Amino acid sequence: MRVLVSGGCGFIGSHLVDRLLRRVDVRELVVVDNLWTGLERNLAHVSDPRLQVVIADVEAFSAAVPFDEIYHLASPATPLSYMAEPVRTISANVAGAIRLLGLLAPGGLICFTSTSEVYGDAEVSPQPEGYRGSVDCTGPRASYDEAKRCTEAVLFEARRAHGVRVKVVRLFNVFGPRTRADDGRAVSNFVSQALRGLPLTIYGDGSQTRSWGYVDDILDALERYFWLDGTDYAGPVNIGNPREVAVIKVAEYVARSFPGATLAFQPPAPQDPTNRRPDLTLCNQIIPGWACTVPYEEGVQRAIEWFRHELLATTADAPGRTAARRSGARPV
Repeated sequence: MRVLVSGGCGFIGSHLVDRLLRRVDVRELVVVDNLWTGLERNLAHVSDPRLQVVIADVEAFSAAVPFDEIYHLASPATPLSYMAEPVRTISANVAGAIRLLGLLAPGGLICFTSTSEVYGDAEVSPQPEGYRGSVDCTGPRASYDEAKRCTEAVLFEARRAHGVRVKVVRLFNVFGPRTRADDGRAVSNFVSQALRGLPLTIYGDGSQTRSWGYVDDILDALERYFWLDGTDYAGPVNIGNPREVAVIKVAEYVARSFPGATLAFQPPAPQDPTNRRPDLTLCNQIIPGWACTVPYEEGVQRAIEWFRHELLATTADAPGRTAARRSGARPV
């Protein structure tokens, strides 16, 4: 197999690369990432000669030989990033998918990590895949929400019109090691602020709920759905933790691990969804026996230890480390 991962230096993308490199049928694995929100050091531990990292926008990437499998994860995932550069966010998702479809070998498979944000500020809980959402298509979060929805449409239309093999997942609030400390996600924000002796910032009153899925559990599901179980189901499939916890409860839990830590309340983020919980009925049929087994409390403790180590490492080695052979936007 010749495999491509867009966004492979990112949080989830780098974990997916680790899983893919366990496969003996992967002959070559190309990661394309522009390092907008990804970090080369997320792959610094990899010494596998099958891996090549190309530093480029996915929309500009080209290849002389097509790929048997493509995993499209190139996108920022937090409001701090996508609200700052909305057009770039839409381009990474939608134009990126169109570009990648042109690099797929006949009969190949393209997989896409969509998001629970396609459900918007949901009026139904838990959210099933058939729920069409409550999304403001011209609002401040639209560059991310609508980009993901449109990319789903591109892929499913390619499947309908041209028989392209696709698989689409909708991920719910993944957290854990390799998240950027400054990316704006709640758990990474709380932990990084606590480690620096800063107040933990809560936007609004903290009553908004999320379903916190530890990254190892989520990758177990992706691995099974994308290649291990052999299912042909195209999706979309919700993947996440059905346990719903308020943001303020997570902040208070993190604060208890840091004596003297305080909470600081800020105005609500624009159109921040009030609730998020996956309906896993379909997931349980497609990936029987899978479940999130790491409680958020344990996952947070693991994240604290990772961020503590990362803070020490980046302080000692500010420039960071280079993962694999890097290059510009050129054919591979």
